[in-house]
Amino acid sequence: MNGPSKDTIRRTLSRVARPAAFAVGAVLLAGVALQFVSRASAEDARVIPAPIVDEKAGSASAETTILAGGCFWGVQGVFQHVNGVISATSGYAGGNKDAAHYEMVSTGDTGHAESVRIVFDPHKISYGHLLQIYFSVAHDPTELNYQGPDSGTQYRSAIFPTNAEQANVAKAYIDQLNHAKVFDGAVVTKIEPARQFYAAEDYHQDFLTTHPNYPYIVINDLPKIKNLQRIFPKDYRADPVLVEASASAK
Repeated sequence: MNGPSKDTIRRTLSRVARPAAFAVGAVLLAGVALQFVSRASAEDARVIPAPIVDEKAGSASAETTILAGGCFWGVQGVFQHVNGVISATSGYAGGNKDAAHYEMVSTGDTGHAESVRIVFDPHKISYGHLLQIYFSVAHDPTELNYQGPDSGTQYRSAIFPTNAEQANVAKAYIDQLNHAKVFDGAVVTKIEPARQFYAAEDYHQDFLTTHPNYPYIVINDLPKIKNLQRIFPKDYRADPVLVEASASAK
């Protein structure tokens, strides 16, 4: 059991009208969250082999890729704590622009996946190493069309490469992990090239950092940050690179 889903918690809190009642409701949900912390802390994050095939850095100082692996709050939070990442933005990929809105995407009928656009410095961290963190810490790549407590195609495991070399590296790495039987099940991550990314609503950005006591974050996402620090200590940065800070710097 993984605790209540993100949408369940969101709907519950949205129904609490008065401030005093909200506080009580939040405390009750936090109590539920704590029941699952020990379970979440022992999730299947593990050391996995680095990719045999990786992208060459080239001359560019910045490169972009898009990754989906369940709720974007946690995926964004993980990569905001990774050295070499310039920015990580929550959003939607896989569907049309008109449907790139949270309430619509949450129906599971838009083709979109909750995704994170990651801009990184390939001279500080390689694309293949980002994928190693993605498969090991950010989500469980063996879960088909769900992730933890959240189900639906909007929570699918998917890679949206921005060039042919990224697509080749991703395919080779998935084949490598499946051949080595690294996980208890097959990696079901799909490679979906040539997809437009649409940034999510402002209230979703930096959610892990700004809502560290939110029950869903406590249950599902803070353990990912701890696992990042534990498994990839050299890649971990204590101060996350935030969307708000990145936007104000432009």
